[in-house]
Amino acid sequence: MLSETMQTALNEQVNAELYSAYLYLSMSAYCESKNLAGFARWMRRQSNEEVSHGLKIFDYIANQNGRVILKAVAQPPNEFTSMADVWQQTLDHERHVSGLIHKLYDLAGREHDYATQSMLQWFVSEQVEEEKTASRILEEVKMIGPSSSALLFLDRHVGKEAEAKE
Repeated sequence: MLSETMQTALNEQVNAELYSAYLYLSMSAYCESKNLAGFARWMRRQSNEEVSHGLKIFDYIANQNGRVILKAVAQPPNEFTSMADVWQQTLDHERHVSGLIHKLYDLAGREHDYATQSMLQWFVSEQVEEEKTASRILEEVKMIGPSSSALLFLDRHVGKEAEAKE
């Protein structure tokens, strides 16, 4: 059974995961508006993945006889200055989410809630991969600079990566 404190914190994480989905969907729309379909596809796949993360926590709360309480999801930004800005914000956001997961893991430890810690371990590992991928793509975008032909090549490559994971 979840403590009230843990249940509240997990509900907040459901909201954070849904915000992540909304953020990546906004980034996908931005990429589409710039005719960068590969980046748009990656962001849309990422949005779907974030929804699945939120549902994983949602289901965990329910399975622990807890109560899921959904709150409004904040509006994400919808304008970006460049693709480097999009990917920098992606990396910054993934680092923020990692911090949220680590705080939850710490809270579960303080509460001796080993079941929740076990569930959260999956998220800890997932965040390592999320940060690595965002960092790699950001560095590639920075290396390219404003070159449109190289950006189009990377766009197609990232789109194919997204397609392979679908």
